[in-house]
Amino acid sequence: MSMQNTIVENDVKAWISKINDVKKGNVDLSRDEDLSIALMNLISLEEHFYFTAMKTENQKYLEMLNSVRQLRIELLKKIVKEPKGEEWCISKHLLAASMRLMEVGTKELSKGNKEEANNFFRQAFNLYSLFFAINLGMIKAEKLQHNEELKKESRIMGKFSAIIKKIVDCCKEW
Repeated sequence: MSMQNTIVENDVKAWISKINDVKKGNVDLSRDEDLSIALMNLISLEEHFYFTAMKTENQKYLEMLNSVRQLRIELLKKIVKEPKGEEWCISKHLLAASMRLMEVGTKELSKGNKEEANNFFRQAFNLYSLFFAINLGMIKAEKLQHNEELKKESRIMGKFSAIIKKIVDCCKEW
């Protein structure tokens, strides 16, 4: 067995351990999934308040932006616990990018560009899955800062997405 296969096998074992924790109820991904979508919308609201303030030159929108930002910070703390390195900002930007890619995908879908829309949706879900992979401790965010590691991670992002598809279920209310 090659060294790379051993590393991947160890990663898979670690992920399975995390999944078992989720199944035992140690992590409420249903709640966190709902919260992450709310966070995406709060980030989007921050952007809209900013642009509206700049377009209208009305400072009240910046005050609203600040209020929404404070709420977003408090809620993000419920998922991003004890961030190391850049995990806080990485998490915020993963959610923001995921939300924007979903919106672009939706616009493409409304224009009848199903294949293009699906590409954007897939990219959005990969980023969304990476958000959970980092915040469930399945991957260390500092690994994403190195080029070779980033290439490796982009190949396995699909694996994260497959795992997240199996363990995140917003319809579970038990």
